[in-house]
Amino acid sequence: MQEDIQFILDTAEESMNNAISHLEKELTGIRAGKASPKMIISVMVDYYGTDTPISQVANLSTPDARTIAIQPWEKTMIEPIERAIINSNLGFNPDNNGEIIRINIPALTEERRRDLTKQVHAEGETAKISIRNARREAIDELKKMQKDGLSEDLEKDGEAEAQKLTDKYYKQVEEQIAEKEKDLMTI
Repeated sequence: MQEDIQFILDTAEESMNNAISHLEKELTGIRAGKASPKMIISVMVDYYGTDTPISQVANLSTPDARTIAIQPWEKTMIEPIERAIINSNLGFNPDNNGEIIRINIPALTEERRRDLTKQVHAEGETAKISIRNARREAIDELKKMQKDGLSEDLEKDGEAEAQKLTDKYYKQVEEQIAEKEKDLMTI
């Protein structure tokens, strides 16, 4: 029985950990006015008929705080990369000189900063919902086990442990949101 309870809690913790990982990934996509190759890492390029991550067809770098430079490994890839960036709806306007594609990152306006902060909070709320769902699933499993003969004390201990995990991961979400918000609001 104890192993079953631990398995349920481990499964819940894994789900909560996945929610945090997803949040981190989503937050890196929200730009804070500083150029970073992570901003375009999700762009898929048509590489001879196959959708390929941009990082597998070009070298990504940031020569300064406001510019992302993309140097394709093949010159024929300049146009497909440029088209993929435009079609990605990231709001970037690529500029190429025949060899390198440059993306200038404009400074964020106060209104845009507030919008991005709302987006950060929405992503945080999504992560919290995933964490709550993992806790609920764990508690439901524990209640089923109680019906099948698990003692009420062990079931309550399992619920308390699930709540501790939830609190721990909630705190991580709050910390990440606060850090990203600070990053966004810093001019």
